[in-house]
Parts: sequence; C-alpha cells; structure tokens
Amino acid sequence: MTDAFPLLGEPLALDLVNTRTAEGDLLDGPSALAAWLEQQSARLTPPAEVGEAELAAVRAVREATRAALDAVRAGGRPELHALNAALAAAPAYRELSWDASGPSVTVHRAATPDRALAAELAEAAVDLLTDPKASRIRACEAADCVLIFLPAHPRRRWCVATTCGNRTRVARYYARHKGEPQS
Repeated sequence: MTDAFPLLGEPLALDLVNTRTAEGDLLDGPSALAAWLEQQSARLTPPAEVGEAELAAVRAVREATRAALDAVRAGGRPELHALNAALAAAPAYRELSWDASGPSVTVHRAATPDRALAAELAEAAVDLLTDPKASRIRACEAADCVLIFLPAHPRRRWCVATTCGNRTRVARYYARHKGEPQS
C-alpha cells in the first residue's frame, strides 16, 4: 500500500496535505484513510475503527492545513479558524508515567475518535506552521504535480526525483529534440 501514497516521510502535516494529488483524493474512502493511518502509525494514534466521520474530519483538517500552508508560502497570513476549531474540539492532557525502562508520556483526549484524530492532525499542522522551516516549503516543479515538500537540500526541485524529476527531464529532452531529423 506504500505505493498508493506517493510522498511519505515529510512532516506529518505535509504527508496529510499530499494525500490530494493531481490525480485526485487518495483518501477516497474509510479503507484508504485506514491504510494511510497505518503508514503513519509511528507518528499518530489511529482510531480503532475508521468510518465516514473520521474521513470527513481528516479531510477538513487537510484542507485547512493546505490553505494555511499556501498562505504562508505566498507570504500571507493564514486563516486558522478551522485548525483552532479542531484543536478545541478535542483538548489533550499528557500523563507522565515511570516504569523499569524509564519515563513515558501518554496523551489522553476526551473526545470522539473522529475529533481526536482531527485534533492530532491539527497539532501536526500547528507544529509545522510554527516551525521556522515552514517558509522553505516548496511545490514540486513538475508541471502535472501538486505535491509540496520541505527540501532537505536547497537545490531540491521535485517531490520525488525518480518520478517527477525524471518525467520533467525526459519531457524537456523530447521538447528540445522534437524537430530534429531521425537517422
């Protein structure tokens, strides 16, 4: 299922935004959302069951996150009402415990699974928006790609060099050689 999600490993909020591609919505149903949550299980707490309510909540946070990131990338001020509403609907408290292996923290949310999931993803968006690196987020330069990424290297131009980068380079090659006679 990893191939279904073209760009994983970015900050969680970017991974979420990148579930809407030029081809459409990769979170096209509860089973697709469950698969994405499984891919992200090391970074968030997926609900026991994924249904339409969770799907709607995640999509709402995704759209609010995308709009906020687009505003920041354009040098503007983002609209934060939807993200703040998701956070307020499922406040969290952290509980510290200590066992033989050392300290651990458990996050508790008194909310329905859809609201808890939306709040956790909204927190990831807040973390990204408040990180100074947010100003470096780029859109893939491939003509048919809408994915965004946080470049580890300042010269990175494509979301995935082996797909979008190769497609772009091949298209440029063919455009340059289109009128040349064949031998």
